[in-house]
Amino acid sequence: MNLMSTYKVKIGHAHGAFYRTVDIYRASTEFFINAVIREWDYISSVTSSLDRVRTVEKLTHRTASNPVPKYEFDKNFPKFPSYMRRASIMEALGKVSSYKSNYANWQSTHKGREPGCPIPGKIYPAMYRDNCFVRTGTLTAKLKVFINNTWDWLNVSLRKSDADYIQRHCKTRKECVPTLRRRGKNWYLDFAFEEEVKIREKKLSQQIILGVDLGINNDCVCSAMKSDGTVIGRKFLDLSREKDCLTHAVNRIKKAQQHGAIKTPRLWARAKGINTNIANLTAQFIVDTAILFRADVVVFEHLGLDGKKRGKKKQKLHLWKSRAVQSIVACKMHRIGKRISRICAWGTSKLAYDGSGEVERDEKNYSMCVFPSGKKYHCDLSASYNIGARYFIREILKSLPVTSRLGMEAKVPSCAKRTTCTLSTLISLNAELAS
Repeated sequence: MNLMSTYKVKIGHAHGAFYRTVDIYRASTEFFINAVIREWDYISSVTSSLDRVRTVEKLTHRTASNPVPKYEFDKNFPKFPSYMRRASIMEALGKVSSYKSNYANWQSTHKGREPGCPIPGKIYPAMYRDNCFVRTGTLTAKLKVFINNTWDWLNVSLRKSDADYIQRHCKTRKECVPTLRRRGKNWYLDFAFEEEVKIREKKLSQQIILGVDLGINNDCVCSAMKSDGTVIGRKFLDLSREKDCLTHAVNRIKKAQQHGAIKTPRLWARAKGINTNIANLTAQFIVDTAILFRADVVVFEHLGLDGKKRGKKKQKLHLWKSRAVQSIVACKMHRIGKRISRICAWGTSKLAYDGSGEVERDEKNYSMCVFPSGKKYHCDLSASYNIGARYFIREILKSLPVTSRLGMEAKVPSCAKRTTCTLSTLISLNAELAS
């Protein structure tokens, strides 16, 4: 599989020409969007994406063989770089195509609000090599920007630490086209790198998986497990210091709002930074644990966090970056040739791993629970067992023929429904398969 990663390189000094270049690029994209919408019936009949770009160029760009185009692009945007023009056309084609498909879906169902006409939005230009970007040295480059009322080359300097990082970590990867982007008051070149990674596959009986329960009280609980249900390791992560800092930052925002502050960008920036750090530390802990136990797959819950949050912990749910953690872990695991998987989240914490039924949470310590048998256990640890077991149950049943699968579901009824599967279900299923 191909992996794409991006690294931002800070440009030494911000130049006013960058602002003008981005404004012209967005205006050109808006021009092409309007032209594509008018000619969509004709453009949509062209199947190839490259042919569509050529069709739009023929409608808008003046050449020796096409002296009178239908839409005068060159008159409004003189000396516009050719590669940047094609990037703008591709951006416009993507936005109009998405709008047309969304509008067709809305016409068939009439659910929700009618899709609005596409606009350029906050897009940034891709700086294609030789036409818009030339590397003149290790720490220097040239960009074609709109300066002094014309398109000309501008020498820029790159930060040494960024260049050293790319040279050290990214020299084996394929460097793609950079994008000129603004963040705050600084300008960056976002370099995209492409690499090919082979995901190593093992037989299910030889796999070791890491069941991960992401939580709000404990940041995560990891359990390494084999296909027969044997738990070979457990790890807990509780970033109490970072969570205290996040709580303090949120309380400062509350206090400022109580005193009449409507917007508090600096306080929110601090809170978001702490929250992002928690997500990065959690993801790195999960990957390190997977490497420690030589896990082949990291298994998460499929968490649906859409809709309105309710209850006394709704603010914690809003700040909970579970999807970001899963995304970071997926990238890191794919890089080392391993993968992640997701299972149904219903009942993983509510059901005891020994199959005795629903648990009762301890009111004084929400992380602990009491099983119907009377045993006290860590609730998130029990959930991580169930998460790993559900992965193996799904893969085992998927590999069986239909008749064998129905026979197994008759002998082990709890495996017929994904929301009732626990670790005891996996052990019973393996016993039936062995017999």
